[in-house]
Amino acid sequence: MNYADIKKWDVANGPGIRVSLFVSGCTHRCKGCFNEEAWDFEYGKPFTKETEDIILKELEKSYYKGFTLLGGEPFEYSNQKVLAPFLKRVREKFPDISIWCYSGYLFDKEITGKMLPKWAETAEMLKYIDVIVDGRFVEEQKKVNLLFRGSENQRIIEVRKSLEAGRPILWEPPEYIHVVVDENPHEVGVAPEICGK
Repeated sequence: MNYADIKKWDVANGPGIRVSLFVSGCTHRCKGCFNEEAWDFEYGKPFTKETEDIILKELEKSYYKGFTLLGGEPFEYSNQKVLAPFLKRVREKFPDISIWCYSGYLFDKEITGKMLPKWAETAEMLKYIDVIVDGRFVEEQKKVNLLFRGSENQRIIEVRKSLEAGRPILWEPPEYIHVVVDENPHEVGVAPEICGK
């Protein structure tokens, strides 16, 4: 397997600061793809044991919350054969890290419906992946304000819950408390006697 890029400090492809691996090889060839050069299975550099070690070393830094696989297409079978044992290494070394994967294949119809019964590597990958963003990129459904997706048809799916339920269960972002400060923002957290109130 070849890879197109390793991105450090990635905040666009999953929650928190992540390391992202962009693998080479994709047969979807989606119109408007942002990473068209990675369609070619020979594009980029060979993914070696040394490459794996570089990623694992980077993930040791405390500010990383996750690891993301993109492409290209991680679920192309030739890529699965390399990624399944690598994901095992990631999960064994970092049991609490969040692992996300982007795939043009549909989770229920293609990944679990066709690949899972056929290839042991698919089951192995799904064992370690927490969330899959599935579906081909559709340029006509592109929206720049979508959270962690390129087009509206794509779904963010919780893998374990979905496998247990036998149907796709969508991932929900954690709720955040939004605080609006109408008055002087410099007074927030200051004792009343100090700010004169």
